[in-house]
Formats: sequence, C-alpha cells, structure tokens
Amino acid sequence: MRRQATAVRRTGPWLAALLALLLGAGAAVAQDAGPPRQSLDDAWWTGPMLANSAETLPQGHMLIEPYFYDVTSKGADAFGSRAYVLYGLTDRLTVGLIPIVGYNRVSNAPSSSGIGLGDQIVQAQYRLTRFHEGSWVPTLAVQLQETVPTGRYDNLARASDGMGGGAWATTLGLNAQSYFWMPNGRLLRVRLNLTRTFNGDADVSGASVYGTAPGFRGTARPGDAFYIGTSFEYSVTRRWVLALDLFRSYGAATRVDGNTDPVDALPVPTHLQAGSSDVYGYAPAVEYSFTSNLGVLLGARVIVGGHNATRSLTPAIAINYVH
Repeated sequence: MRRQATAVRRTGPWLAALLALLLGAGAAVAQDAGPPRQSLDDAWWTGPMLANSAETLPQGHMLIEPYFYDVTSKGADAFGSRAYVLYGLTDRLTVGLIPIVGYNRVSNAPSSSGIGLGDQIVQAQYRLTRFHEGSWVPTLAVQLQETVPTGRYDNLARASDGMGGGAWATTLGLNAQSYFWMPNGRLLRVRLNLTRTFNGDADVSGASVYGTAPGFRGTARPGDAFYIGTSFEYSVTRRWVLALDLFRSYGAATRVDGNTDPVDALPVPTHLQAGSSDVYGYAPAVEYSFTSNLGVLLGARVIVGGHNATRSLTPAIAINYVH
C-alpha cells in the first residue's frame, strides 16, 4: 500500500495538468482569433491505440474494432488479438464484449501448443456529460469491466500455454474526452482514462503462470492495480490523424500460498510472492479513415521501464467499423 500511495502521489501532478487541459478546452474554443477552425464533423477518427473513448454509441448502433498485435520482449513473442464488440443499448449506455485470443512463441523453450483463449472481458459504459463547442465541460463517462477467467493458467504441460490469470477481476474507470483547436485551426482531441482493478483469488493446481511446480495445490492472490493513461490525436486532414498515448500502471504484489506434494514425499509448504510493479510507456500511431465509419490504425506500444517491468515493443494494427 505504501508503494501504491507513492505511485499515485507521483502521478498527481501529471493528472492535475491533464484535468486542467481537458477543462480548459472549452475556454480555448471561445476565442475567435486565428485561421478558420476545423468543424467537429470534418474530422474522422478511429481512436488512438490505447485510450478508451468517453463517448457512447447511439441507441441501436454497433462498433467492431479488432486489434492484432505482437508483444515482443527479450526471447519471446506473444501474438494476440482482442476485439471490441460494443452496442448502444441507449444513447447514454453502451455494453459489449472484448474477446481475446493468443499464441506464445518462446526462444529456448517450447512455444504454445496452439492458439488459446485469454481471459475474456465484458463491459458497460455510461455517459455523464457530453462536450459541446463553446463549453468548458468535457465528455465524461464511467466504465465497468468484468474479467472472466477463461484462459488456461494452471496444470500446464508447458509454460507458454498460460493465457490467463484464473481470477475474476472488476475494473472501475472514469473516461474523459475533449477538443482543442490548434493555432492553425486543426483539431486536437484529448482523452484521459483512470481505472482501478480489484482482483479475486485463483485456485491453483500444478505448474502455473504464477511460477508453481507440478504437485502444487493452493491459492494465488493477484494484487489490485491502478492505471492512468492519456492520448492526443491531431487531425492532419479529414482522413489522416496522428496519435500518441502516454500511460502508467501500478500493480500490487501477488501472493501464492499452498503445498507442493513431491512424489513419495510429504507435502512441502510453499509460499511465493511477486513484488509490486510500476510500469510506464507510450504508443504512437497513425489513423486513416476510408469513410466516417470505417478506418484503420497502425501503431506500436512501447514499455520503456519501471519497477519489475519487462521492456517490450508491441506493433499493432486495428480496424474500426461503426454501424
């Protein structure tokens, strides 16, 4: 908890600056000096690589956005896909699913035996306010996500088959979005995401993603997590957008307790702990829209460091379609 409080305090100045930026957007739009301003309808967006929108879909409309990516780190590649499948239940409430699949390729060890399911996500988002030109109020929404532990995580014949965590998790989030008009009249869209994840316990048997060995029986208690992320999208033309995400995440320590039962021997008490993590990085991307409801994104997430962080590069491509 002490390390988590420290991480939140260090994030405070960044968060305060972003909130000031979002709330100040309305004041900026009231100024008439400078070139003609780009209209909101003239800008087509696919969304940045990471930051969630604070908007909701109109009632009866659907968004489908599959991502295809490769998490590249030293000695390993985690190929995967996650697809956002969202539906406007009402104008203010959007619900949906995020199915996830993956395949791990590992150097000097067996790769995954096949493509496997990750932990799946269901979510709902309720919009509180909406941005209007000339107003200081940004679009704000609250989001609820539930992670369903469908991915393999224990009784693993090979470690690379581990795709999940085995625990239910509830994530509460606040999403904000607003617009600036730059000195040349072009639009800059800004997003801010704040989330807190509360993890349940996972029953663990045998070799697992938690580092346990064959013969183990016990419980894993993943630590809760906090995330802050922001994005900036610059509308170069109606169809072309340059985007940049900045993010930081904190995860509390994970504990594993149980017994390992060796062959022809008494059970041995086993206690493992993975320390807390503090990870930060960025994700540049380019967006191109064929029409107002169909576009593609090409980008890369870069984890540059932190505490107990694995540096990685994740190139990705996404297709965004709204109907």
